[in-house]
Order: sequence, then C-alpha cells, then structure tokens
Amino acid sequence: MSNAAVPEPVAAIPPAPADVSRAQRSLLSAVRWRPWEPVLWLAAFAAPVLLPQYAAIVNEIAIVALFAVSLDLVLGFSGIVSLGHAAFFGFGAYAAALFAKHVMPDPLAGLAVAVAAATALGAVASFTIQRGSDLTRLMVTLGVALILLELANKLDWLTGGADGLQGVLMGPLLGTFEFDLTGRTAAYYSLAVLLLVFVCARRFVHSPFGATLQAIRDNRLRAMAIGIPVGSRLAVVYTVAAGLAGAAGGLLAQTTGFASLDVFEFHRSADVMLILVIGGTGWLYGGVYGAIVFKLMQDFLSAITPQYWTFWLGLFLVVLVLVGRDRLLRPWTWVRRGGAS
Repeated sequence: MSNAAVPEPVAAIPPAPADVSRAQRSLLSAVRWRPWEPVLWLAAFAAPVLLPQYAAIVNEIAIVALFAVSLDLVLGFSGIVSLGHAAFFGFGAYAAALFAKHVMPDPLAGLAVAVAAATALGAVASFTIQRGSDLTRLMVTLGVALILLELANKLDWLTGGADGLQGVLMGPLLGTFEFDLTGRTAAYYSLAVLLLVFVCARRFVHSPFGATLQAIRDNRLRAMAIGIPVGSRLAVVYTVAAGLAGAAGGLLAQTTGFASLDVFEFHRSADVMLILVIGGTGWLYGGVYGAIVFKLMQDFLSAITPQYWTFWLGLFLVVLVLVGRDRLLRPWTWVRRGGAS
C-alpha cells in the first residue's frame, strides 16, 4: 500500500476587503435613483389630474405593471419560466373580493388579505418548481392555474361561478377618499402600491440575496457548487413574487368591484409574458415600460379596429422580435444600459 499522505482539503479563501467593498458599492449604486426616475413617477402621478379621462387606463397600467414586476422576479432575476402566474393574480383577486363582501370593505385590509393569501399559495406551489426542466415548470405552473380556475368555477356558492363575484363594494380609502366613477382614486391607489412595491423589489434584487438569485439564473450547477442553497432561494423568491401578483389581483378586484373566472385565464399569464418581452426581463422597469406600451397599444388599436386589434398587436410583437428590441426601442435600451433597474 502506498504511504502517500492524503492532502487536506483547501479552505475557501475569503474575498479581499477591497473586493467586498467594491461589491457593496456596486449594490448601493444599483439601488441609487437616477435623475430621470423621479420625473417618470411624478408624470405617472400627475396623469390622473392632467388627463382625467384616462384615469381608468392609468389604473389598469399600474395594476398590470405590478403583475409584470412580480413575474420579472422569477423569470428575469431567477430564471424560472412560468405560464401559470395568473394563479396568484386570481387568488389575490378573489381573496380581496370575498373579504370586502363578507368581512369588511376596507381597501388596505383587503389588500393585505390578498397578499397573505397569494403568498401562502406561492409557498405551497414553490415546491413544484424546484426540480425539473423549464418545460416541466411550464406545465406545472400552468396546471396550478387551471386547477384554481376549475375550482372557482365549481364552487359557485362561494365565487359566483361563471357569473363572477358581483356586488363587491369598497369603503373609502384611508376613510376619506371614495372610489368614484372617474377612477381617479383608484389610479392613485394603484400607483401608490406600485411605487411602494417597486422600491421594495429594487432593494430585494440588489441585495446579497438578489445576487445569489442572479447566480442561480446564470448557472444553477455552479451556484450549487459554491454553496448557494438553490432550492430555498427559489422557494423564497417564488413566494415573494406570488404575494406581489396577489397584490395586483387584489387591486383589480377592489378598483373594479368585480372578480370573475377571467382572472385565472391563460391569457393573463400570456399577456404578462408579452409585456416582459416588450419591456425586457432582468430589470424591474421592463415590466413598467412593457405595461405602458402594451395597454396603450391595446386601447388605441381596439378603438380603431375592435375586431382586428389582436392582429396588429401580434404584428408589432413579431417585428419586435425580428428587428430586435435594441433597434426598435433604442431610447429604452439606452436607459437600461445606463444602469436602471
């Protein structure tokens, strides 16, 4: 037998203080606001006053943007492909509507219930996306949404079935601001929630935890090799994203006073995926910009050609893919390369 000594395992070399400091400065720089960002948000909050006839559209854009930001957390920053994100959107919508109808009509309390319900569902569903390929995740996430759709349809004594949950009346926001027909209060409510979530999500993705998510997205095997707990990281981000999607669904039910099976439909997940195709993944403003373009094009084209607006929207997406987002949307690309997230 050989008497050669077995080499001792080499301990991991801790990063140099200069490297740590550089990484910290990079994270802080990514969180820091750019000069154009306050202008964007001020314009958004000024829109319901300057253009009161478009307050309802502003509300829809804010809700869809929040939904897209939630999907970007799992798709753009974690690499989880999902076609069933509408499951959490719809679950939050029904939770908020049922709470307002049977418990109390306070909007903020109902929104908290929607977020809690969707977060709990996301925590349970997170076990289904930790294994398998992208195709497996596509089928599993889509299956969850279809199951909830069928449950909402069958439990008509609770959800209203195919007729939807009607007669959802909301109390005044903060006890003062009534939800009126113009949609101004609803627009400000949704914009405020979107801004709050956006700031929190920005901190989340540019934290050390967010850096590990991007490492998992770029190379899952390498992330596991360096000791990142991949399964628990994916479970956490999927749960957080589910809660944000539930917030978007809750806002929709509260500002429209209605929840129907439509919130679980496949087109909800497909639309938010298209929004991220338009705006780009891996930066949170992609969901915001994509929602603006998608909803404005949808409103404009449906007003011109009510029967064929989907054709023109599809044509735009084809051109976007063939020509390339960098060329077609050059100003946004410049903003993104400038470090906006």
